[in-house]
Amino acid sequence: MEKLNFLTAGIPLSAKDYKSGFEVLNNMNLDGMELEFVRGVRISDISKKTVLNRNSNFIITAHAPFYVNLNSKEEEKIVSSIQRIIETALTAENLGGYSITYHAAYYMEKDPEEVFKKVVEGHNKIFDELNKNNSKIWVRPETTGKKTQWGDIDEIIALSKEFDRVLPCVDFSHLHARENGKINTYDEFCLIFDKIAKNLGDVAIDNFHAHIAGIEYTSKGEKQHLNLLESDFNYKDLLKAFKTFNVKGAIICESPNIEEDCKLLKDYYQSL
Repeated sequence: MEKLNFLTAGIPLSAKDYKSGFEVLNNMNLDGMELEFVRGVRISDISKKTVLNRNSNFIITAHAPFYVNLNSKEEEKIVSSIQRIIETALTAENLGGYSITYHAAYYMEKDPEEVFKKVVEGHNKIFDELNKNNSKIWVRPETTGKKTQWGDIDEIIALSKEFDRVLPCVDFSHLHARENGKINTYDEFCLIFDKIAKNLGDVAIDNFHAHIAGIEYTSKGEKQHLNLLESDFNYKDLLKAFKTFNVKGAIICESPNIEEDCKLLKDYYQSL
């Protein structure tokens, strides 16, 4: 990508549909939208047409349904999880999407190395199908906010090394919550970017996908998203680290007041 883009997680709250949503984004000088396939990969034909006919400057990403667990104890749930990720990827790509993200798995009280093998196995099946469709979209497991969920930064990087079109979706708020308040300073954020750059190269820094929100957490990790100014999340130092590493790609704001905090993030970044 040529620059860092600021996207809302779903249709802006002040809009009623995709058409008015893109108008809000344009009026607020924001850069696009993450399609939220929360309970299933469903989008009407009218909405598909609107997304396809959007201003070409708007970036589209997509979040797969939350019913995904590539380490489920039930094989049928693994199969359906794989299918949901495939459907998200193909639908987003058909709509001109840049990348997709999802929460890949839970540990289910199993050894992390065993879980990693299951996640790799699931992604092999995902790419078997995507390759049949000549898909080129970025596929991105997301860093997760609870220690019961597979997906710390090292695990996501390790998976990215296994597949040509897998790169991390770094949810910095999740990392902050997962580590019970750590990963919240400029130096700590820079260490994340440095680790990604050293392990995955410039392609990962030049094609980034990040989530940012205010967040409430306990000793067990993520509890709920908050507006940035109601949270202890240090978004200013994070954006300074983005600037230091000249990161390009997409930041998706997942705060409850999505477009307001998205604008807050972009305005502060541009002031640096």
